[in-house]
Amino acid sequence: MMRTLTRKGAATRQRILEGAAALIREHGVADTTLDDVLAGTATSKSQLFHYFPGGREELLLAVARLEADRVLEDQRPQLGDLTSWPAWQAWRDKVVDRYRRQGRLCPLNSVTSHLGSRTPGAQAVVTELMRSWQAEIAAGVRHMRDAGEIGPDVDPDRAAAALLAGIQGGVLIQMSTGETTHLEAALDMGLAHLRAGRARPGRVADGL
Repeated sequence: MMRTLTRKGAATRQRILEGAAALIREHGVADTTLDDVLAGTATSKSQLFHYFPGGREELLLAVARLEADRVLEDQRPQLGDLTSWPAWQAWRDKVVDRYRRQGRLCPLNSVTSHLGSRTPGAQAVVTELMRSWQAEIAAGVRHMRDAGEIGPDVDPDRAAAALLAGIQGGVLIQMSTGETTHLEAALDMGLAHLRAGRARPGRVADGL
């Protein structure tokens, strides 16, 4: 458990963390050393180890958490307001734009891959991100189903899982090709599938 910090201490820790994350986004984790972080954030070694006693591994794990939070924040407010088809389209566009701007280097994947299985916390970061992301998409599907915009037999959690799998697959291909074509296709086909099962007027109420 992280110890309680003063306001100044918390600000210093956040400055180091955000500086490290910026360097990793630009250069990748393999080419970012602690010396780079010290120079880039104007931090002494004693300061860095004061806030990250575990050294580089603890700092990288904190960067992973920061990047995981950023994945969801970059989709807001659209992700939390999937209550109409225009809203879903706006979210789709937001996701595509987010990954197009990110480019071929995914900082979260870079950090978690580097940490690997030797750092259980890294897997937990990704697991929690996927769980939260799927839950928010599922909430949108559930809202649309209850409003009669999606068929009553659609399982919100499975539909959200399929959309999320499509996004992740598209992002993985983008990391190899630099193109968002597959990501866009996965989202477009996923949303088209949901819309194709739209409940007909009067069928939700009479149970047919």
